[in-house]
Amino acid sequence: MVVDNQDLHGNVPDSSGAALLLIDVINDFEFDGGEQLLEQALPVGRNIARLKQRASEIGIPSIYVNDNFGKWQSDFRKIIAHCREDNVRGKSFVELLLPNEDDYFVLKPKHSGFYSTTLDLVLTHVTATNLILTGIAGNNCVLFTANDAYMRDFKLFVPSDCTVSIDPKDNEYALRQMKEVLKADIRRAAELDLEAIKTAGRRI
Repeated sequence: MVVDNQDLHGNVPDSSGAALLLIDVINDFEFDGGEQLLEQALPVGRNIARLKQRASEIGIPSIYVNDNFGKWQSDFRKIIAHCREDNVRGKSFVELLLPNEDDYFVLKPKHSGFYSTTLDLVLTHVTATNLILTGIAGNNCVLFTANDAYMRDFKLFVPSDCTVSIDPKDNEYALRQMKEVLKADIRRAAELDLEAIKTAGRRI
């Protein structure tokens, strides 16, 4: 689902060579292990927020790729409202990463952001060939999305301080797999040259 964009079929007003994916960051953390995960996720959320601000300043679009929690009658705004208004664990994390009006939103039914979603269409729209993946959980939805992105020939950047899993060892293993198998750049967010990533990813 794309919000606040009037021209999917004509010119592309927000063309960029790269896109920032925020995976499952609108999250209530109301699940087994959620309390443990949230404790680790809060500093990661702050890192993602800083990266998102840097990306926005140079015109790299942010795409929220979020689980629908099996609620097929829900939408992205309802999920945000649930996380902010229903006294859930994840409220403080979600409020670090609230979307702006220019951001994009894709709801996913399964682990990968590409499975049965419009993500391919959105990425074509913004002309991105380089993807920066962040979010929850590194060994699950981030990894599955990275796998599918790699199969589609996207260049991957997965900042090691912008993903988190319940077990830090599992997160480290997933990052190592993405680096070694999917050829992802996993340097920390502050070390990424976003302007170069954006420029290198532009379609010719």
